[in-house]
Amino acid sequence: MQGEEGEAKMRQVADWRASTLYSAAERVALEYAERMTITGQRVDDALFDQLRLHFDEAQIVELTAAVALENFRSKFNVPLHVEAQGFCIVPQRGS
Repeated sequence: MQGEEGEAKMRQVADWRASTLYSAAERVALEYAERMTITGQRVDDALFDQLRLHFDEAQIVELTAAVALENFRSKFNVPLHVEAQGFCIVPQRGS
C-alpha cells in the first residue's frame, strides 16, 4: 500500500468492516487474518472458499505465513518487553 490510498486504509484498518476503502479480496484477507489471530475463532470451509475466489493456493500459503509470523512476533515481543518502534501506528477502534 503506497500513497494516499494506502495511508487512508492504514488509518481505517481497525474498522475495516465499516470502511468503504477495502476491496473484496482485502476484506476476505483481513477476515482470515482476524480468525487466525483471535483465540477461539476458526477458519471454516466457507471462509476458505471465499479466499479461493481471490487468491490461488500459493498466495493463500503466503498470506497464512505472513499472518502467522506477525502472530509469532506479538507473542515473542510481549514477554520480552520489546516495544513498538513507531513504524506502523494503527489507531485504536473508535478513535
